[in-house]
Amino acid sequence: MKHYIFLLALMLLSASLTAQGDNTISGKVSEASANEPLPYSSVSVFSVPDSTLVSGVITDEEGLFSIEGLRKGKYSLHFSFVGYQPRNVDVLLGELNTYFDVGTIALEAVSAQLDEVVVEGQREIVSSGLDQKSFNVDNILSQSGGSVLDVMKTMPGVTVDQEGKVILRGSDKVAVLIDGKQSSLTGFGNQKALDNIPAANIERIEIINNPSAKYDASGMAGIINIIYKKEKESGFSGDVGLSLGLGAFSAPPREDLPTELGSFQNNPKAIPSLNLNYRTPKLNYFLQSQVILQEALPNNEFTIRNYSDGRNTISQVPENRRQVHYILNGGVDWNLDDNNTLTFSGIYDFERHVDTAQVAYIDQNAERRYRYYAWNEEEVTGYINLSAQYKHKFESAGHTLDAGLQYTRGWEDETYSLNDSSAVRQGKDKTNILAIEHTTTASIDYVKPLMSGRLEAGAKVRIRRLPVEYAITPGENSIIYPDLGDWSRWGEDLYAAYLNYILEQPFYDIEGGIRAEQTEVFYNLDPANAYYPTNDAYDYFRLFPNIRFTYKINESNRLSAFYNNRVDRTGEPELRVFPKFDDPELLKVGNPYLRPQFTQTFELAYKYLWATGSMYVAGFHRIIEDPFMRIFAIDSSNTDYNIINKTYQNTGGATNTGVELILTQDINEFAKLSGSFNWYNNHIDAYTGTILFPYERPFNINESDDNTWDFKLNGLFNLPRDIQLQLTGIYYAPKNIPQGEQLSRSSVDLGIKKGMMNGKGELTFSISDMFYNFGIRQDIVEEAFTARYENNYETQVMRLDFNYKF
Repeated sequence: MKHYIFLLALMLLSASLTAQGDNTISGKVSEASANEPLPYSSVSVFSVPDSTLVSGVITDEEGLFSIEGLRKGKYSLHFSFVGYQPRNVDVLLGELNTYFDVGTIALEAVSAQLDEVVVEGQREIVSSGLDQKSFNVDNILSQSGGSVLDVMKTMPGVTVDQEGKVILRGSDKVAVLIDGKQSSLTGFGNQKALDNIPAANIERIEIINNPSAKYDASGMAGIINIIYKKEKESGFSGDVGLSLGLGAFSAPPREDLPTELGSFQNNPKAIPSLNLNYRTPKLNYFLQSQVILQEALPNNEFTIRNYSDGRNTISQVPENRRQVHYILNGGVDWNLDDNNTLTFSGIYDFERHVDTAQVAYIDQNAERRYRYYAWNEEEVTGYINLSAQYKHKFESAGHTLDAGLQYTRGWEDETYSLNDSSAVRQGKDKTNILAIEHTTTASIDYVKPLMSGRLEAGAKVRIRRLPVEYAITPGENSIIYPDLGDWSRWGEDLYAAYLNYILEQPFYDIEGGIRAEQTEVFYNLDPANAYYPTNDAYDYFRLFPNIRFTYKINESNRLSAFYNNRVDRTGEPELRVFPKFDDPELLKVGNPYLRPQFTQTFELAYKYLWATGSMYVAGFHRIIEDPFMRIFAIDSSNTDYNIINKTYQNTGGATNTGVELILTQDINEFAKLSGSFNWYNNHIDAYTGTILFPYERPFNINESDDNTWDFKLNGLFNLPRDIQLQLTGIYYAPKNIPQGEQLSRSSVDLGIKKGMMNGKGELTFSISDMFYNFGIRQDIVEEAFTARYENNYETQVMRLDFNYKF
């Protein structure tokens, strides 16, 4: 008997060497009458329909088995033990799952000799994922040495604005995750710090337009999931890199207005990085580090204002930044045993910058400078993030329980020194904002693989507190609004639970789930604040369902229908009552009475695969309830000079309808092309509301309906001597915005990569926005004025990047 088992095990082991995939089938074999495990039973895997032996194992002493490394497709599992009637079970390994649990297979005892096994079935099924798109960062050469934000600019359906916001299918309400989790790196759903995450540390970026219930409900437009690289080899390894860059190296699109400083050009930057990893059977230590040094980073804003009474003004805010930024991300994975792992990790992020601007105001009618305003900002920001994660693997493969606890302390210490020296005003002011955020998150996630899908469930609690201290040192003729108070207290408590089920069959897939969230928000103001008479607090309970149905027409064609419901919560920056005085005539301020917006999304998607390429097309429609947007409004509280407030307001309703098309094609072994085309219609309902700061007055939004589109084309070319070249073209057509239109913009990017040092080294040269045409231009139309806003921020960068792996 032992010899039989040994020979059978040897045969199955040999067969398993031919399997080359990432799927796992697990289960248990038992004796039917006594319900006792059958140790050392044989489990064979045959492909369908050719009945080829693909892999197999022998069950352990508990009757358990796990078969790894299987490709996608359909298989027949053959269970046998001497003296028992064998059983066959068909299993489909599709696209939506990597672990499959066939449960307990009971064998009946017999005395007769076993019959020959005959296996029948269908051809191998390759399921295409229409629920998300994944992009390998290493293949985006034109942004090599840049940040995650630089890489996203080249991705289909993604645009980036001048404030670093990611816009997905026409909406900036996007949730950004790190390795599937909310993180301090991205502000727990916001998009801050994306420009500081080095692309070299990222393996891939996933776009999930219709997330399931297991994800946080925030992000109307969907989720962007950033997956970090992970070292799997044992021993010591790592890489060291250095990126040298020069930004804004060609003539700016618009000439500076007359000041002593103007806007910076030829911004030099250096980004050294070091990543280390040491793996043993029990422990895995990892460290990722980076320093960003920039001497002359420009953010160059122009605004032309034409008032209904005949006045015409142009101003420029040439915000010139010197910056140093440190990022450390490290931790340890501790394998307690085969089934239990603890991970302790931490992130330290420290950034200090000094911004300097000399703002000129030109009376275009008289062709003279009537005001000269200068300011200096010194700001220190950062955070410390501590995380503990526990993972338990049950007996069957893929059956897991994850529990996590995370704490983040973030800080913002910002000092503005303001100086007017002109006929309009002689005066100096100083303000300081000190904000310390505390965020604590506890979560638990459970995954149970099934024979034809999986079950997911979980819960989360997140507590956020952000107190702000606001200190004012007013000078003579101060521009600071009086009676603001000197503190605010913002908090948000979130309690969530979800259940999600996936069923995968040969000809269709179904995914359905529901997420329940209770959210409680407060925003307490200093009683000295005269503009908002009551402190604001509210709470809401909402259910967020999702459903997806995919019909598998054949091996190459898939059709999916989606529905989901999501929310975009207001964060403290949108609520903050303390204005930002970088331009006192175009003043940015928050709104503490702002409310969340809710969105329903309907989508139909189709994907066609062929041997050398693919086509993806999707049509979507969003219904947005109470959207919040930036609003421009005249502020006539000061008769000495013009003021326009830029504040956030809820604006009634809007819809967003569009079509997305993505094509990929391998021309030959040397050339690959990919392109995307997005068309969408933005409809904004007419709305009349009330602005409370600095005095109560109405604002109006006219109904608008506009069609717009964007286009991207990537060419990747494999050249001799281990050289790759990538050329990227991007065009964004004009589109409507509240109170106006955003004009077209375009970019041409180039990247060249050379492998060296026996594959351990890479040298990359890249240029983004070669012709300096990617700046933002907006036309604003309001009852009392029109405005042209332009921001020629640093979109043009030339980089030389070297990376060595050891």
